[in-house]
Amino acid sequence: MSRLSLSPRFLLTLAALIAFTGAAFGQDGPPPRQDRRPPNDQRPDPIAELGLSAEQIQQFRHLNQQHRPLMNDAQKRMREANRELDMAIYADVVSDGDIREKLKAFQDAQIEVNRLRFVHELNIRKILTHEQLVRFREMRRRFAETRPRNQRLNPRQRRGVDPLKRRDQETPPINNQKRPAI
Repeated sequence: MSRLSLSPRFLLTLAALIAFTGAAFGQDGPPPRQDRRPPNDQRPDPIAELGLSAEQIQQFRHLNQQHRPLMNDAQKRMREANRELDMAIYADVVSDGDIREKLKAFQDAQIEVNRLRFVHELNIRKILTHEQLVRFREMRRRFAETRPRNQRLNPRQRRGVDPLKRRDQETPPINNQKRPAI
């Protein structure tokens, strides 16, 4: 009786082929949903739920048309300021004065984005009647409850930063490189 001699290379290739084939056929079930809409497209309709009038809808459209370009420009300035600050921090030669200037520009851009957002929300609030405001608050509460827990946290909380801790306690100094004495 002759003995079948199999090389280790052949056995390894065969084992890999079996493993990959098994993994490919082992995936059962339908593919995951690509969209995040509820089944049967039963998304809430805020206009209907709030009972907005045609005039209010028109006011919202006008408000959004005015707000959108301002917010886009402010967000663009903030992204650019963030990029410039990042470049200054990681430049070959670090300048504390340059970093402070870039940080100030970034903070100013952040303030403008927040100001625009809050003014827009206030203008929306002015369009709603008292009853609509009550319904709107309830909608926001329900929305907050349905969001996954990690999305309800602000970005600092998601990173594990204590929001009650003073900023100067959590942020290392801008330039901790030792400079040669002159």
